[in-house]
Amino acid sequence: MGFLPLLSGEMLLVLAGLLSLTGLTVLCMNKQQRELLRSRLFFLRHRDPGSKTPPRSLSPGKSEITPAQKLEGNPAFAATPPNLIKAFPPSRREALVQLAKTAAGANKRILIGAEPSKDALRDDALPSERAYDLENDAPKYTATGFSTAEIKALGDFPAYDVLSGVRLPQAYPGFDPSRALARPYRPLRWVYHQTMSFQKMEPDWWLELENTYVTRVTQRRDLYAQYGKQVLDYLPGSELACKELMEMCVQFYCLRYPALFSLSDDNKIFHNKLLKEDTDITSMHPLRVLLNNVPEDFAITLRNEHDGQYYFRAGVVCSSLGWNVNTKIGMCLKEIHVPIPDYKEKMSFSMDRYFSRMTTDAPIQRGSWGLEVGQPLFMPPGHPHEKLRESQAADLRVEDCHLRVDWQTLRRLPLSAAIVFNFKALYTPVPEFRDEPYVPALLLAILRQAKPSLMEYKGTWHVEHVCIPALERYAAEQKAKGLVLPSDGHDDWVPGTLQELPYFPGWQEKWHRQQGF
Repeated sequence: MGFLPLLSGEMLLVLAGLLSLTGLTVLCMNKQQRELLRSRLFFLRHRDPGSKTPPRSLSPGKSEITPAQKLEGNPAFAATPPNLIKAFPPSRREALVQLAKTAAGANKRILIGAEPSKDALRDDALPSERAYDLENDAPKYTATGFSTAEIKALGDFPAYDVLSGVRLPQAYPGFDPSRALARPYRPLRWVYHQTMSFQKMEPDWWLELENTYVTRVTQRRDLYAQYGKQVLDYLPGSELACKELMEMCVQFYCLRYPALFSLSDDNKIFHNKLLKEDTDITSMHPLRVLLNNVPEDFAITLRNEHDGQYYFRAGVVCSSLGWNVNTKIGMCLKEIHVPIPDYKEKMSFSMDRYFSRMTTDAPIQRGSWGLEVGQPLFMPPGHPHEKLRESQAADLRVEDCHLRVDWQTLRRLPLSAAIVFNFKALYTPVPEFRDEPYVPALLLAILRQAKPSLMEYKGTWHVEHVCIPALERYAAEQKAKGLVLPSDGHDDWVPGTLQELPYFPGWQEKWHRQQGF
């Protein structure tokens, strides 16, 4: 699984298709309809209680290559669309009208200021490659239209639901952290071009807690102690985005799990009852706060004001296979995806355009998957676990084989306009599929009939000699028990993407039963 699994080859094709469909839809609208689409409705909020890449070092102390230098003379980047410099996501400044109602004095006057022109957004952009002080007298603007003065006036932990257009999570009733399991994601699709592979993100499930929380946080802290910048790093210009992401995550935890997490009245101390720790969030870098409290991975990309492209500028990633933060940080989308076949020819333009237009109120979610021996969390290039993929071990048992699902979201942050990719690795032993209708037969179809290049990318060969016979038995058992029904006009079920993607029929009953409900 390469960098940003969300942007794997299959996902890129899906996004390209969606963008083409969207373009046709807009062309069919009259002028009035297009204007209505652009002026999105704003609802008042209601507040309820692997690919490998060569190592790369871009630390703040070293000279960084500029976007222009990267593109000059490099055929891989010669087709950069010139209009990206003028492309901005939809403004979120309408939120300031509501927020100004509860602001006081000078802050209120700042929040009801005039909207900047497109020229100001371009010429006075908040730098993405060097640190910028919010105290500076000369205002700078983010791509979503906010000035540094307005960001300062909003203060810490502003109303991110109003700013983004994404509602806050509801409290999880009856949540028991000792029994909690992640939902049983089975993001298996057949045939791969058959359906869209992503969905609208569920606001209540952006960050998901499970009974491995304490173990995972400890494991991630140990990985950082051992690998340092290979799992956590940040470049100048990412300061605002890192703080914004940290605040949104802390806010989510406190609202979704109020019995376990809380914030002091001055918004400085984060109380974590699961870890029995209190963290002064002003005393360390925001990504360290996330590392120590949120067992999920985050990669922050920022729009570069010189070329309009998005660059990986900061991240905490402890569950990557075949890459690490140090090998990818500082790269633009084109650089990140060089190993993906046909990216430049078929997908690059669509991806750049998608990132330039992505709104704050439409985060997406999806899952990528693979088959692994054991449950490897962090596997940088050269890790000993890679050797397991080079042979089919004669003594391998199916009980040792796991489906790894990277459950992922992609969202734009409202203030910084950063696009954040986040994911967490979830493991399921293959024998679990035995009582999950259609899953064994569907996975069999993929392993047997998918394009060889796709399966080579997924790296499943090393377990197929064990998994395929087991899946055959499970599929036969399900057919005999009547758990799998024939497709219309056929004697047997014809493998295809499940209707409840990414779930199987009856998943809630099994999920609740496993948690003791």
